[in-house]
Amino acid sequence: MSKLIIQNANIVNQGKTFKASIVINSGKIVEISADIKISDYPDYKIFNAEGLYVLPGIIDTHVHFREPGLTTKADIFSESRAAAAGGVTSFFDMPNTIPQTTNIELLKNKFNIAEKKSLINYSFFIGAANDNLYELEKINPQEVAGIKLFYASSTGNMLVDKFETIETIFKNSKVPIVIHSEEQDIISQNYKKINSQNTDLLAEHHEEIRSAEACYVATKKLIELAKKHQTKVHFLHISTSDELELFSDQETKNKLITAEVSPNHLFFDSSDYKTYKMLIKCNPSIKNKTHKLALVNALNSNKIDSIATDHAPHILSEKLKKYDQSPSGIPSIQHSLNTVLDFINDKKISLETIVEKMCHNPATIFNISKRGFIKENYWADIVIVDLNDKTKVEKKDLLYKCKWSPLEGHVFNSKIVATLVNGEFVFKENKIIETKAAMKIDFDRN
Repeated sequence: MSKLIIQNANIVNQGKTFKASIVINSGKIVEISADIKISDYPDYKIFNAEGLYVLPGIIDTHVHFREPGLTTKADIFSESRAAAAGGVTSFFDMPNTIPQTTNIELLKNKFNIAEKKSLINYSFFIGAANDNLYELEKINPQEVAGIKLFYASSTGNMLVDKFETIETIFKNSKVPIVIHSEEQDIISQNYKKINSQNTDLLAEHHEEIRSAEACYVATKKLIELAKKHQTKVHFLHISTSDELELFSDQETKNKLITAEVSPNHLFFDSSDYKTYKMLIKCNPSIKNKTHKLALVNALNSNKIDSIATDHAPHILSEKLKKYDQSPSGIPSIQHSLNTVLDFINDKKISLETIVEKMCHNPATIFNISKRGFIKENYWADIVIVDLNDKTKVEKKDLLYKCKWSPLEGHVFNSKIVATLVNGEFVFKENKIIETKAAMKIDFDRN
């Protein structure tokens, strides 16, 4: 592995920004100091980070890389490349593939694929089903990210609708449970009503069908269940101001129940349906501006603990179909960090808070071993950003297999300069470097 010194960096870590250099050897950070003498390291390569900001690598705990079975849309190789270009150094992938990842054998298969194909560190969720409790009992907590529970139908339709099964999972889980939280009965009723009133359903109807009420009712019910059984639960892609009332604003490390928001729900609002139509159709739906502003504010109040993309690519021709035929999901991982960094200019959030929500807290919530922080003896997962340069989203630069983004043409006020995984460059000077540095993520759990 490379011997490297990142020199004269503005390091952002644990609520502080400070000037120092970082010494990397054998994939790990071995020294962080403002007084490092280059002459003491004669065989080390030097990366001059003067004027740049060095952050822990982004940990995206919610992606859909579509492998196996849906590889016309995406695969682990293509999407991990896009992630690396966006400063993401670790990902957790969801189980709604073909076949659905609902047993240990299929889970092992995904790890084997990632070992061969991923450019960044990886782990996977096993999916809960109405009839796979035996498989969930076999989970090794040191190796598996957690259990994914769909409490509403979405892509792949892994809905778990037997409440007694959910309660059993909550009682017995040895790993965090992550939840897609919407009330299916409310969604179905909304759909029936709105469909009967309209000749054609439009993108604008999505917010009404997958409503704020559907989110709130489900989340309230499942939080009560988690509290009853003292279950570690993480709520995915929170989309409403209503739900925020249900979460605590104490420090993440002290929480049993945590919450995530996606950059899409922070960036878009329902007024954007007229422009982007089905391109921004996702589940839960993008809501109105009041909800969006509340979500941004919640990042500062600790009601929201983490930011993760719900990166969910589909072929463009699928997305351009009418409402009922257009699948929900947005590709977003290549510009997720750029998206959130723009909030700094509006003084809505600080750089230190972004690092907390995209790096530190994901590691804390899931008990990730030696990642998510810039610390000595931690793996050197690092992203280097320039806050004085710009990034224009252009189709030719998109690394997604689906080759589209609703952000095309948008100009961000930051640039990803380089990404390191376990001390090796995987992205630098606008180019992917296909190294074999990626590792399976380990977890520190009893």
